[in-house]
Amino acid sequence: MDLSPQQLAILQRLHVAGFEIVAFPMYANYVGTRRGNCAALLAPAAAGGFGIFGTPTHLIGGNFSVRVRRDGREFFVWKKESIEVTPARVAELDSFAAELSQALLPQL
Repeated sequence: MDLSPQQLAILQRLHVAGFEIVAFPMYANYVGTRRGNCAALLAPAAAGGFGIFGTPTHLIGGNFSVRVRRDGREFFVWKKESIEVTPARVAELDSFAAELSQALLPQL
């Protein structure tokens, strides 16, 4: 993936803010970022920045999960593995998403 100097600066800023830049092989057209148990995909934008592709999510075994409802309860699921959605996990994910969105804003 060819990144502009502006995009490289954004990735550096994310790293300094505590986000880990990672590659998710199934998503080679995107830049992966993670912190703690949360991750998101970043799509290069034509204007030289990044946008969040899809929705940030909780990781299970290093893999993206999906949030599902079963029998009136919510779970994060990856293949046959699942973990219950708890207030602590939701708070971690909300914090991750908000801080990532803020870090992606243009710096003045």
